[in-house]
Amino acid sequence: MFIFTSSIGRKFIQAVSGAFLIIFLLLHATINFFSVIDSFNGSYGHVAADESLFSAGDGLFKLGCDFMSTPVISIMVPVLALGFAVHILYGIWLSARNIKARGGIKRYEVASKAEADSWSAKNMCVLGIVILGLIVFHLTHFWAKMQLPELFNVGTFENNPYLLLSLTFSKWWVLALYLLWFVALWFHLVHGFWSMFQTVGWNGKVWFKRVKVIGVIFATLICLMFVATAVNAFIQAPNIL
Repeated sequence: MFIFTSSIGRKFIQAVSGAFLIIFLLLHATINFFSVIDSFNGSYGHVAADESLFSAGDGLFKLGCDFMSTPVISIMVPVLALGFAVHILYGIWLSARNIKARGGIKRYEVASKAEADSWSAKNMCVLGIVILGLIVFHLTHFWAKMQLPELFNVGTFENNPYLLLSLTFSKWWVLALYLLWFVALWFHLVHGFWSMFQTVGWNGKVWFKRVKVIGVIFATLICLMFVATAVNAFIQAPNIL
């Protein structure tokens, strides 16, 4: 098919799956940042004794996690996550394919000199591999202890997301690995955001500059929410454990 065999088609797949990545990360970062808000309003660690959704005694972060467990979101999140996985794995496959075709370590065909001059553009495959590796690390901390038992009845379900945050980020080296992940994610998003719009034709001189600025702001906002969540959990850990 044209979309799989042509350079434009392959970039279009990356652009669409990249949109899934952005939506997924924005939702994920926002819910996680609720834990930081809880620290300021005194609700960090508040989990009601019952396991029902949206209990009155829950903190904002716990309510956000309950929202993620509602049927509509439970259906949407795997779809977004699948788009996320397709984006990373397909990107790695494209890079490997082009390295082999060109006989050297060069990224896939670029459409502009601005793109070629970007450090993140030249290292998207490396960034993707770093991000993918730490995603697996991340899944063992949260998904395996919340969504996996809930969806497939595998393992022991943990109803206290604050406890999981504290257990994960109480170790400084784990915090350091996550911060490295967020830096790699920032570079990946900064390039990926404007590259996505360029692929679908938004590459005019005026709007393209604006899209690049918006992309930097967007990537910075998402990554700062993740960083704030991790650092705050590290600070709060002695009070929870």
